[in-house]
Amino acid sequence: MQEDLVVLQETSKTVPDSYKLSIHRYKKQPQWNIEDIGKVVYSVDNGADDENHLELIFCVAGNMYCHSKNAECNSCKFHASVDCREKTESIDVISCSFSARYLKSMVKGASNLFSDQILSFKHPGSFSRTLPICGKTRTVVDALVQHNYTGTFEQLFYGAQVQLLLLNSMECLIGEKEEPVFTCKFLSNEADRDKITLARNLLIEHIGNPITIKALSRKVAMNECYLKKGFKAIYGSTIFEFYQNQRMDHAKHLLYDKGLSVTEVSMSLGYSSISHFSTAFKKHTGLKPCELLLR
Repeated sequence: MQEDLVVLQETSKTVPDSYKLSIHRYKKQPQWNIEDIGKVVYSVDNGADDENHLELIFCVAGNMYCHSKNAECNSCKFHASVDCREKTESIDVISCSFSARYLKSMVKGASNLFSDQILSFKHPGSFSRTLPICGKTRTVVDALVQHNYTGTFEQLFYGAQVQLLLLNSMECLIGEKEEPVFTCKFLSNEADRDKITLARNLLIEHIGNPITIKALSRKVAMNECYLKKGFKAIYGSTIFEFYQNQRMDHAKHLLYDKGLSVTEVSMSLGYSSISHFSTAFKKHTGLKPCELLLR
């Protein structure tokens, strides 16, 4: 089909040593019958660790692309008008490649689980497999091609969505169909789980203005102890670890993509001094901020 492809939109986002996301939207021709499909490509080379990566690729059809400045125009906002002249049916191809360093940071301790072998790149050989696109993954893909975020919020949005793509794909890859079992009994209550989710979203919103756990617990109306236990049970890390990971990923984006100075990034993320930021950055990435700029 390549000769007939008409590009509607191209987007590329890179966070060094973490992930590279690319979004290509093409005009769908009436004669094409495209089925939604996904694919995982696992590449491992024991002799070249820097080349190890895991790539997720998704192709979906049926979304509507609006030509009005690459965003929803007033006449079709919220899909209220299906007859908008600016709309074109699209085929959307999403590709996200994760670095070995990024995935290895998610594995806690030694494990024989298949998922941990993949994430730590201890699986013996490369492979590729097709993945069915479940409802959860389709929702994430649709959000990636139809969102209205810009600037800082856009970058934070992309980071959260690619993690969901990875989570859903790993669940599909290992055939996990059971509902998660939480050791914290209070998490059996959906309302309490929603409070934990809200806390996560608030942490992301306060990426440049650190918020204390006490203030966070008040905002979500949950006991501090329950909040900390519940957060770790659901997301696999402490509140501090999650927040630091988000800050450092955003710092890499500001340094590498936006070209901000170390001083500017340190101030925008709410650090009291450049040295504190540099220490935290090196602990997270293995590099000093200035070393990343030289790469």
